Amino acid sequence: MQFQNKTVFITGASRGIGKAIALRLAKEGANIVVAAKSTTENPKLGGTIFSAAKEIEEAGGKALAVQCDIRDEDQIGISVEKAIAAFGGIDIVINNASAISLTPTEQTEPKRFDLMHSVNTRGTFFVTKACLPYLKKSENAHILTLSPPLNMNLKWFAGHIAYTISKYNMTMITLGFSEEFKKFQIAANTLWPQTTIATAAVKNLLGGDDLMNMSRTPEIVADAAFYILSRKAGNCTGNSFIDEAVLKEEGITQLEKYAVKPGATLYPDLFI
Repeated sequence: MQFQNKTVFITGASRGIGKAIALRLAKEGANIVVAAKSTTENPKLGGTIFSAAKEIEEAGGKALAVQCDIRDEDQIGISVEKAIAAFGGIDIVINNASAISLTPTEQTEPKRFDLMHSVNTRGTFFVTKACLPYLKKSENAHILTLSPPLNMNLKWFAGHIAYTISKYNMTMITLGFSEEFKKFQIAANTLWPQTTIATAAVKNLLGGDDLMNMSRTPEIVADAAFYILSRKAGNCTGNSFIDEAVLKEEGITQLEKYAVKPGATLYPDLFI
């Protein structure tokens, strides 16, 4: 129970990768704050903060379901206050919530541009800021952001500039945190999958069932997150990790169990 009595604040943890990470850490005894918007289930997406909290508790952790739109700093503040009231501190922040729209310039509407930057960029910054006073008190504080390495190949800008810069902003913010917070022994890293991951976004927005069958399950990202967060904060900061590479560093090379369809050709994720 490596994360016994450790509290993890996860944005967007009602489904997908965020929920998978929550369940992985719950198995190690963690307290999980499920900070997300969904209180009623969308049939196309599945999951709410309440259903996620139930699964977390069934997995062995303690859960606090908090409705939070991270575009609103007041809601962020209230969510952090509720986390402290419930668990007494925050040891880990996982910036998982993200908005996506893979549109070229002429098809990118202002409201969609603003949504991606409000959630991805602004949300990551102000969630972390709100948690910072409590991270400073933790014995092994970590910030982990689900965002890609900074790949300046122009092909990653050409098709969806607005989305790309919003995700790269998440990475630059986190790398900035790593240097700024080094004096507090707070680790700040990013994590991104080598392949597409079987989530609602992949199915509904990117490639349907065909791409789902060429993807890995969210559990590979969750396992990679577990190993990163298990490391000493002072020795593990300022990295842009890839899930597959993290597992290989831990001696885990048999990754077939993570494939949605064993034996299928896997599809590389964006920015890889």
